[in-house]
Amino acid sequence: MADKKTTDIVTPQFSREKVIVRTSIVGIVTNVLLVVFKSAVGLLSNSIAIVLDAVNNLSDVLSSLITIVGAKLAGRMPDKGHPLGHGRIEYISAMMVAAIVLYAGFTAFVESVKKIFNPVQPDYSPMTLIVVTSAVIVKIILGLFVQRNGKKVNSTTLTASGIDALFDAVISASVLLSAIIYLLTGVCLEAYLGIVISAFVIRPGYKLMKSTLNEILGKRISRDLLSEIKQTICEDDCVFGAYDLILHCYGTDNYIGSVNVEIPDVMTADEIDTMERRIADKVYKKHGVILASIGIYSMNTTNDEIKKMRTDISHIVMSHDNVLQIHGFYVNLKEKSICFDIIIDYDSNDRDKMYSHIYNEIQSHYPDFSLKIDMDIDI
Repeated sequence: MADKKTTDIVTPQFSREKVIVRTSIVGIVTNVLLVVFKSAVGLLSNSIAIVLDAVNNLSDVLSSLITIVGAKLAGRMPDKGHPLGHGRIEYISAMMVAAIVLYAGFTAFVESVKKIFNPVQPDYSPMTLIVVTSAVIVKIILGLFVQRNGKKVNSTTLTASGIDALFDAVISASVLLSAIIYLLTGVCLEAYLGIVISAFVIRPGYKLMKSTLNEILGKRISRDLLSEIKQTICEDDCVFGAYDLILHCYGTDNYIGSVNVEIPDVMTADEIDTMERRIADKVYKKHGVILASIGIYSMNTTNDEIKKMRTDISHIVMSHDNVLQIHGFYVNLKEKSICFDIIIDYDSNDRDKMYSHIYNEIQSHYPDFSLKIDMDIDI
């Protein structure tokens, strides 16, 4: 069952891969042409700004090549060594793209500072203005095209490339404005404009690097997705609540996770097994998420004394600020034990102190019972 689901999830990767590759090839061809024309114009006119703009386009070519390689590798089928697929390779390719963008930005900054102390007067021609104006238009079209396709297939790298292309259009427009100012007033802003260009290049590179590192570290999953999955689980007649939903991402939209569900304490093993299979199948079909594990919280449903204890303890726990949830409540009267989990907000000044306070307060109300209170993660 698990093998089939893993294959089904990876299969759409092929169409996604084709979109990424085709879009990246369009970007490569376009940027190569821009590099050739801008480099020629920049060298002939002694324009540091245009040359740096061409270098920026060259970095876009390298970024697109890495994006293609990353998409190809990420789209490979699962194998014995990588049973969950190769989707996380995209994180590595995204980091490489970010590194290239940052390198181009810092290089532009250094060269611009040098030109401030050793200025060279540019020599603009009508052809210069035509090429730069054309570059602005081309980059806007390319940026919108790449960004749209990136969002369409949920590719962080492709979306970032589209945004970068739009930034390039702004850079080229500023180069054009600098040329016009020089022709009208004789004031050369080339070197200073180069510093501005470097800032525009560094910013998206930093954002992409930060975003990718967050993916690798394990960033918080979309609350909307978590809520939707929990809602689907709770639609089952046997489930009173769904908690501790943890999703692990193995590439774009390839999630494998686990969850704990609260069910009546009178359910039999075969009923629980049937329920788990039913929930896992429904979640996969509706959300494309594989629930590899479904844990059980047994809920006391036949003892009125325990029901009152649950109500009273829930009231005590939730009366504290920064307590987000109590769940998994279970009382064993024979062993005189009370078990439940609580979630304390990370915004709390001292989560451990609050936990201890809650523990002692509950213990004072039920001194004859042993307590097992787990502080859950706010996922």
